[in-house]
Amino acid sequence: MNIRRATADDAPKLARVHVDSWQVAYRGIVPDSHLERFTYQRREEAFRHALTANLEETYLIEDGDQAVGILTIGASRDTDLDASRTGEIWGIYITPTYWRQGVGTLLVYEAERILRSRHYKDVVLWVLADNKDARRFYEKMGFAVDGMSKLVELGQPLTAIRYKKSLIAASDLSTR
Repeated sequence: MNIRRATADDAPKLARVHVDSWQVAYRGIVPDSHLERFTYQRREEAFRHALTANLEETYLIEDGDQAVGILTIGASRDTDLDASRTGEIWGIYITPTYWRQGVGTLLVYEAERILRSRHYKDVVLWVLADNKDARRFYEKMGFAVDGMSKLVELGQPLTAIRYKKSLIAASDLSTR
């Protein structure tokens, strides 16, 4: 497996992973009518625009020449947090045939490594409250609910909850 920074030329690969992941992960959570509008073409255009305009920092994980996962990170977008101290995993999406094979773990570790190298002290992410599999995964990775929630519009209002994790190693705490 190889993780690399995505470019606008990767937009078709990114779109395929993103749409395939959404179609399986959110079925039964997000209305089917909304999922049907989530197409390869629309996602490819969105990724191409975002990467060309440097609106997001996205990474691609490949198994040989096959794209199997994507990671998007940056500073926290939440106004209640200090964006100079808190990074955010904006999204992790994995091709369903690669679920539970360690790809998500690799992407979380990569996000933490990059954010730590930029001197962020914490990392946050948002998960739909009804996405039990994702919640279990992030909890296993050391994230904890921090008490914040918001409504997101995905064909209907859905509750998203924020998870947070310290990027400071336990050994570093004694030197503070």
